[in-house]
Amino acid sequence: MPVDTAEGERMERVVIVSARVGAGHDGAARELARRLTERGIRVSRVDFLDLLPGRLGRALCGAYHRQLEIAPRSWDWLLGALGSPAPAAAARRFAALAAPGLAEAAGDTQLVLSTYPLATHAAARLRARGRLEPALVAYLTDPSVHRLCVSRWADLTIAPNEIAAQQARAFGAVRTLVTPPLVGPAFRPVTGTAERARLRLAHGLPADRPLALVVSGSWGVGEVERTVADLVTDGATEPVVVCGRNDALRARLERAGLRHVFGWVDTMADLMRACDVVVQNAGGLTTSEALATGLPVLTYRCLPGHGRANAAVLDQDGTVPWVRSPDGLGEAVRAALATGPVTSMAWPVEVAG
Repeated sequence: MPVDTAEGERMERVVIVSARVGAGHDGAARELARRLTERGIRVSRVDFLDLLPGRLGRALCGAYHRQLEIAPRSWDWLLGALGSPAPAAAARRFAALAAPGLAEAAGDTQLVLSTYPLATHAAARLRARGRLEPALVAYLTDPSVHRLCVSRWADLTIAPNEIAAQQARAFGAVRTLVTPPLVGPAFRPVTGTAERARLRLAHGLPADRPLALVVSGSWGVGEVERTVADLVTDGATEPVVVCGRNDALRARLERAGLRHVFGWVDTMADLMRACDVVVQNAGGLTTSEALATGLPVLTYRCLPGHGRANAAVLDQDGTVPWVRSPDGLGEAVRAALATGPVTSMAWPVEVAG
């Protein structure tokens, strides 16, 4: 992404605003910070939830987490409602509660870069009232775009694919830039059979079977157990499940006799290189990391709301097939195994709008 001001002066400080709701927004923020720091730019990272008054940020994160665990289908309804003008306006007013804290965090910076929609609208409120001098860039972390992800006050909206850029422009984005999704350097293809064998041994995985890595985000939400059962029934691969911070899910899978179950892992790149295919349900950060690692990816039993929206876009552009039924899972897994490593992330860099 550009790091110079309109006058051609070198930027000295950037503030990146994310939110700890899942791993996607923070993952993008972390990689942006790393790349900008390598260019000699001072980067400050702040969490939108910490900018909200009192304990409101913790309450918002907890409510979202419980919603996905207890009533995930309600997320479809909520996102649909927030696509209407009045509820969207209410969400923007809520986001404005973080504006005073963001104004203080921005300080003498030259750029505010948001990876979280509500943070974008907090910055937009400041910009609309003449209280934000730095440029505002909105970074879209998902391949599909909701109305609340876009603000006309953003100087630039960065999208991970052309479909997302088109959606952003339809919602009022003034200028868009299409770039490949942000992925850390650890996510690279396996160098060969020797490295894969070493990684399987290090993670206690079988050396002689195709492995399907089942990932459901940092919170381990969705129909994970049904996905695992469907893979076991199919028999083409042995499931390797990452449960994130969902300790209860991990315990249930272990009690059910599943052999390869992990909680939160700091070696996801190595684990991906040890496996043959990824089965995921949200289409965000995990998909980008897997494709950068060279793994074929399938979307299956996707989360309501943004999960389904992401699945539709990735399926439409041919990046990740959306498997819609248990009957189609085996065929899709075998096709992915036959195709082998992915050689391109399929998202070209392109300026639009």
